[in-house]
Amino acid sequence: MENAKTATSTSKNTAKTDSPISKKAQDALHDSVDAVADKAARAERSVRDTAHRSAESLGETQEKVLKQWNGSQVRRFATENPVATVGIAFTAGMLLTSLLRKR
Repeated sequence: MENAKTATSTSKNTAKTDSPISKKAQDALHDSVDAVADKAARAERSVRDTAHRSAESLGETQEKVLKQWNGSQVRRFATENPVATVGIAFTAGMLLTSLLRKR
């Protein structure tokens, strides 16, 4: 009796997977998953390439700014007159705060 139940359930499972409608649905779902996976892979590649280019560009810009800063008169003044630099920064901060404060 138990073998008859197993045979019946096996034949039902086989019938479900052999159905042309379910086969078409499976194929459509597989195609959809493959298409989504391809798009995700392309998007990931694009994001990685953009991030790499941005990092290179940022590095070049950082080098330029550092060269400009090292040769600037502002850096030399700040190094030679640290107390005056702090006073100027404090005064500028207070002025900016008073201008931007809501009344």
